[in-house]
Amino acid sequence: MLEVLEMAPPPPPPRQPAAASRGRGKGHAGQPRKQPLQASVTQPKAETPAAAAVPPPEAAKKCGGRRRGGRGRATRPVDPRPAPGPAVAAPATATTRAVVIGPPVSSKGLAFCRRPGFGTVGARCVVKANHFLAEVPDKDLTQYDVKITPEVSSRYVNRAIVAELVRLYRDSDLGARLPAYDGRSSLYTAGALPFDAREFVVRLADDDTGTGVPPREREYRVAIKFAARADLHHLREFIAGRQATAPQEAVQVLDIVLRELANQRYVPIGRSFYSPDIRKPQRLGDGLQSWCGFYQSIRPTQMGLSLNIDMSSTAFIEALPVIEFVAQILGKDVMSRPLSDANRIKIKKALRGVKVEVTHRENVRRKYRITGVTAQPTHELIFPIDDQMNMKSVVEYFKEMYGFTIQQSHLPCLMVGNQKKANYLPMEACKIVEGQRYTKRLNEKQITSLLKVTCQRPREKEMDILQTVHQNGYDQDPYAKEFGINISEKLTSVEARVLPAPWLKYNDAGKEKECLPQVGQWNMVNKKVINGGKVSHWACINFSRSVQETTARGFCQELAQMCQISGMEFNSEPVLPIYSARPDQVAKALKHVYNVALHKLKGKELELVLAILPDNNGALYGDIKRICETDLGLITQCCLTKHVFKISKQYLANVSLKINVKMGGRNTVLVDALSWRIPLVSDIPTIIFGADVTHPETGEDSSPSIAAVVASQDWPEVTKYAGLVCAQAHRQELIQDLYKTWHDPQRGTVTGGMVRELLISFRKATGQKPQRIIFYRDGVSEGQFYQVLLYELDAIRKACASLEPNYQPPVTFVVVQKRHHTRLFANNHKDRSSMDKSGNILPGTVVDSKICHPTEFDFYLCSHAGIQGTSRPAHYHVLWDENNFSADEMQTLTNNLCYTYARCTRSVSVVPPAYYAHLAAFRARFYLEPELSENHTSKSSSGTNGTSVKPLPAVKEKVKRVMFYC
Repeated sequence: MLEVLEMAPPPPPPRQPAAASRGRGKGHAGQPRKQPLQASVTQPKAETPAAAAVPPPEAAKKCGGRRRGGRGRATRPVDPRPAPGPAVAAPATATTRAVVIGPPVSSKGLAFCRRPGFGTVGARCVVKANHFLAEVPDKDLTQYDVKITPEVSSRYVNRAIVAELVRLYRDSDLGARLPAYDGRSSLYTAGALPFDAREFVVRLADDDTGTGVPPREREYRVAIKFAARADLHHLREFIAGRQATAPQEAVQVLDIVLRELANQRYVPIGRSFYSPDIRKPQRLGDGLQSWCGFYQSIRPTQMGLSLNIDMSSTAFIEALPVIEFVAQILGKDVMSRPLSDANRIKIKKALRGVKVEVTHRENVRRKYRITGVTAQPTHELIFPIDDQMNMKSVVEYFKEMYGFTIQQSHLPCLMVGNQKKANYLPMEACKIVEGQRYTKRLNEKQITSLLKVTCQRPREKEMDILQTVHQNGYDQDPYAKEFGINISEKLTSVEARVLPAPWLKYNDAGKEKECLPQVGQWNMVNKKVINGGKVSHWACINFSRSVQETTARGFCQELAQMCQISGMEFNSEPVLPIYSARPDQVAKALKHVYNVALHKLKGKELELVLAILPDNNGALYGDIKRICETDLGLITQCCLTKHVFKISKQYLANVSLKINVKMGGRNTVLVDALSWRIPLVSDIPTIIFGADVTHPETGEDSSPSIAAVVASQDWPEVTKYAGLVCAQAHRQELIQDLYKTWHDPQRGTVTGGMVRELLISFRKATGQKPQRIIFYRDGVSEGQFYQVLLYELDAIRKACASLEPNYQPPVTFVVVQKRHHTRLFANNHKDRSSMDKSGNILPGTVVDSKICHPTEFDFYLCSHAGIQGTSRPAHYHVLWDENNFSADEMQTLTNNLCYTYARCTRSVSVVPPAYYAHLAAFRARFYLEPELSENHTSKSSSGTNGTSVKPLPAVKEKVKRVMFYC
């Protein structure tokens, strides 16, 4: 593929005049640009065409992936298109910034990018963060190994054993120490215990075996042995920036100490704690209720150790009598008639694994775990009572043994205990045990109800967080006192800045040619999309029985007119009359319309299919997308029935924006992009990637994970993004198909992969090869940073090297995180000028100090205006930077890109390439074969246990070229 990238780039276009109004002739920091000089970039030679150059670990530790040498900010040209001729090996000049590119071979030699400085752009302000300063004395911490015999798998039981040990021996053998225990194999104390090794005997009554065996007192041997002694000196050095790596062991100890009391008071789930006493539980329907709780985590920051506290809610199974739970699941009274087979199976799925307690034995509240439901009603059940196989009915047994008369004998019994010898319990004699989290998938109604509970206005959430900190009483926590930890009860005040919104360019044919968004939003009134797509041949399929043909025709005409108003060339008449079909005939209907249109158009293509769907359409939407995008090669736009009847202009305008980008158009472009003023994007051809991996929902143990990568296909506009998707092993976070090689019997070794293909498509679309790569990676947790960077940066390097010898454009690798618990609040809720309409901080608010990493290049950016609830800022962490971004350049670029999202006239909360990758990955889950999307998929096809993953069906070329996932 050498010929793909070795073509000389075309000559540069005429220079764009700098705008003289609105201050846009200045640099992004509001300062005049120095007179630019022509700059060149020297690229290193790769060691081999298929491998990346690797810097020595010493160099990586020094620069953290950043280029050495001066920043050379004055060397950027206004018209940065490269001159004809080779652009890879430009001669070195005084302004050349040389760099050795490539990741180290192991994490031992890897240092993440260090903070280049703090941002200065924007209006300064103060915000409050839900971080609480934690002061820790200079005490020795001692770790001990714990071994419990017989071995116990439950952390709950382990904690109970150690708690009993502490109760019995604290004042004697433990030297009055109050240890903190992780529930597994480690125990920590503030100072040493009086011994190095000792074994204790603890007796504890079984709480619940779930097998029906009467509870008994068990004897456990607990061996405690000295493991290590650690101080907090290295942690202080890290916070002060004098040590490169965080001492995770010390942070972990403090985290365990501060969680110890909460583990005893509340139900622990992950890093959160829940209780029905924090706030009154709210019913979600179908036997579920929401419990309020709080998230807690301690972390090193620039201001020192910080305790991050956030409110959270999740679904629990309501502690109901089982019969009442069953009635809620089925939505009807179950007292009068037997269950159908379908309803019995539904109940079996809902109850399997749930813990219940019996209610028919007065003060005896034995607990059991449900393994199933009997196929027969209770009055038909019999079981052997002795070795001679004498039988007795369940009804008789409960009457004779407990004096309990079973009233609802038409219902099946619960099966509890092990599979070999199941015990029967009547439903009416059981109640669900409190405190069981619901781990299966919620239905739409339950999700809506849970969102209502969790949606809190900023002021309300802020007060709840403060109340939680007060109720937890860290100043009275005996474990915190033992270790000398002091937690502030005040939210942290942080200096922030509000970045200015960028000017947006629309088509000159509209009344408004440029637009400056206000508080993160704008509209399409008097504007036309900058590049309108063309739709000459389209059709409509109506899958909704409640929408009559005349209504559907009227809606289509309104939509066509709105597309025309927005600047598209859109034919008012469809190729054929609106076709009505049943949802269960989706494949037949789509192929019928496709074939009829193909015949009528005589060789021309059907460009767009509008589909009207019922509001509750089940799998219909996914079926349409799968069939059209992977089989027929059709672009589709689906519209719900409620919108067809309402016909809102705002809705039609949003749909027209989606249709335009699906047809290859552009909605808007940054003015700075067209006038070549985006630092480190406009100077040389730059490609911006977005990548994400979505995993199956909880409970789907064999479905594959889906990886998606998108990349900009236009420069300097950077608004069009092509997307590729692939399936990979279950729960695999590393993107496997960024670069790959395989053996072909005819062609030999073949190279491919998503990065390589997108680099090639960029070259074809722009006539230029990318000379800079910016890679936004979504969905990576802190614990995966090293692994993801090492693997994926190496794959990017190999993809580049496979295209051309010595082709190694500098890479900036940025992780985007939304699943964090930092929230930012206005400093003064009475000052409306510091908030948007929802009471949230203003869009463009950026924080890169105090609560951020002590030394690494990260920042929080709230780029969107709040709609409801409390806005969640995105956290951006620059792991690797060979392009030498300043803090202002990275923050401004990221914020400005958030205004180019194609699907609405609002700035969005996550940088669009990462957002698009998420949409593409979500879309690709519909491509899984119907049996693969269910829970019973075979392991061989899903990629579990190291087996191969069945590839997704290929997206058709016509579809792949445009933003089909929007």
